[in-house]
Amino acid sequence: MVRVVCRGAATAALALLAGLPLAASAQPAPQPDAPVRFGILPLGGAFESRSDWDPLLAELSRAISRPVSVLSVNSYEALEQAIQRGEVDMAFLSGKMALDAVTQRRMKVVAQVVRHDGLPGYRALLLARKAPPFNSMKSLLAEPERWRLARGERQSVSGFIVPQLQLFLPNHIAMETRFLSEIVGTHQTNALAVANNEADVATNNTADFERFKQRFPAEAERLQVLWESELIPHAQIVVRREYPPELRSRVQAFLVGYGRAKGPKGDAERVVLKSLHDLAGFVAADNSSLQPAAKLAYQLARQNAMSAQWVNDAARQARLSRIESGYAEQTAVLRDLSP
Repeated sequence: MVRVVCRGAATAALALLAGLPLAASAQPAPQPDAPVRFGILPLGGAFESRSDWDPLLAELSRAISRPVSVLSVNSYEALEQAIQRGEVDMAFLSGKMALDAVTQRRMKVVAQVVRHDGLPGYRALLLARKAPPFNSMKSLLAEPERWRLARGERQSVSGFIVPQLQLFLPNHIAMETRFLSEIVGTHQTNALAVANNEADVATNNTADFERFKQRFPAEAERLQVLWESELIPHAQIVVRREYPPELRSRVQAFLVGYGRAKGPKGDAERVVLKSLHDLAGFVAADNSSLQPAAKLAYQLARQNAMSAQWVNDAARQARLSRIESGYAEQTAVLRDLSP
């Protein structure tokens, strides 16, 4: 999905993040012979993402002795809505979406991805063309209203949350309101927009930009990195709480062992992992792995509250109090390690 929005000089105040976990009602227990519905975070095109995951999910189906169906969508929003409607049983999600799935939608973390570089995370990036005039950080921060932005959806950690939190809001720039225009799409779509002069700056991340360089070398050669964030924790695999602990344990064991064996079988699995954004494999994880994501969401909500316009200080303090209580509730949920 790509959404283009043109901005004038006068714009509305920055909308605040909700920041509060919602109550989640239990869903009916899945039928033993029903397919496990796997939702895929849209990192490229929907068809491309599905093709990359198909070999791993076919082996997962055999390992847990139940069919696995795939839901591959074009946007974070579409996947989030499918989770809300109870149409997803297991999913590959990045920080904010995984956090919402656990705190609002009765899901549990079973594994976290690992990359070949060995780092515990990746970095958000800002990309611009190498050619002037729109190619320097100084110019971007001085006159953002002259630049066309290509960014990720609001649920995207590297495409929206971290650049907003760590770069733009500290420089008194709200991404949604200060730029001449914006394109909202995947990291690949956004990088191509800048390379093809349809936008001037794009959010991205180190993992997706490496993949972009391999698939679009000519376009990547036109781009430069203007900014890098701090490390962001890797994405997680989450499973519905309604599934029995024994099945979740089998899913976890399969993922942790995938690509670890020696010989032809392990070699074939490692090829599959490399196609999944150059993954090295998975490690066992639980809900506590989402504490960094909860902290990022909390910090962004506070930044938004502090920079927004309020009728009086009491209203601001009331909002800050709700953010604090919501964060406390989230961290309590993430500490709950019950089956």
